[in-house]
Amino acid sequence: MGLEEYKVGIVGASGYTGAELLRLIPNHPNLVLQVASAHSKANTKIADLYPNLAAHYKDTEFSGYDKDKYTGLDLVFICLPHGLSAEVVVDLKDKVKHIIDLGSDFRLKDPELYPTWYNKKHEHPELLTDFEYGLPELFADKLSGANLIAATGCNAATATLGLAPFVSSNTIEQTNIIVDIKTGISGAGRPPKETTTFCTIDENVEPYALLSHRHTPEIEQALTTYSKKETKIVFTPHLVPMSRGILATSYAQATQKTNTTETIEILKEFYRQSPFVVVSQRPPATKSTLGSNTIHITSRYDERTNNIIVIAALDNLMKGASGMAIQNANLALGLPETTGLPTTGQYP
Repeated sequence: MGLEEYKVGIVGASGYTGAELLRLIPNHPNLVLQVASAHSKANTKIADLYPNLAAHYKDTEFSGYDKDKYTGLDLVFICLPHGLSAEVVVDLKDKVKHIIDLGSDFRLKDPELYPTWYNKKHEHPELLTDFEYGLPELFADKLSGANLIAATGCNAATATLGLAPFVSSNTIEQTNIIVDIKTGISGAGRPPKETTTFCTIDENVEPYALLSHRHTPEIEQALTTYSKKETKIVFTPHLVPMSRGILATSYAQATQKTNTTETIEILKEFYRQSPFVVVSQRPPATKSTLGSNTIHITSRYDERTNNIIVIAALDNLMKGASGMAIQNANLALGLPETTGLPTTGQYP
């Protein structure tokens, strides 16, 4: 008896997250790509834009977006910038079985947050409650069989997965958590920007979006939802001169005296059945996660200041985006969540 196959499509396939899905899908035993659209690259060969994919997509071209091409598919991945996914969801939600949006249009449940953090009101607030928040390690029960999933942002996933065990166990104070993130330049997307040119990013580390990063309310929402206790964070991201990877270092006051061994045991117990989470005394490194769908986490307790420090690293295009999207797809389709996803990274 053969494996069950599911027909899938990608909207916005020419960006980095779309390209990563194009890399992963051929190695997934159940997913069969039917259409990959890219408005700006329509009729361009995939292999010409991404030669690393040439062996599989020899003559395949990106198509223009046409909702009729997606009708009847089992699952569609949407890889579009903020503000563009909503209309595609309206187009496709009644024409396909499952949608996974890798953008930010449906991550926040409160429509009043969008003008503050995204500088525009949400065009379809009535759909916000229809989406499940796609962070499998915390919300797998809601993702199983879900029709609409809003995949977690890369920075939000790194910080949230590091902090969740400690808010869940009431080990840290939740009203003044500090999150410091270093992120690779691919998180800014494929189109060039002034801040992502070689001369700007090379040999340079620079903070950005001070007090205004869009993943701030997302992290707060995820931790508040999971712990059922209000969470507030101060989040500062920094661009660093590497292509991909995120390192999140979070600081929070402990609710009582503890030690490093106990904090690591909290992490190990919380993620005991999570195949993509690596908990270790060893400090995480972004390169250890390169090309894998894993997140590496450790913690320390500073007795002098009564602070718990949590450090987490992942590949922003894998566990922070496309790999997580496949993980969400597996759950939505009733497949084992590890199907088609690497747990080992590339080195060197």
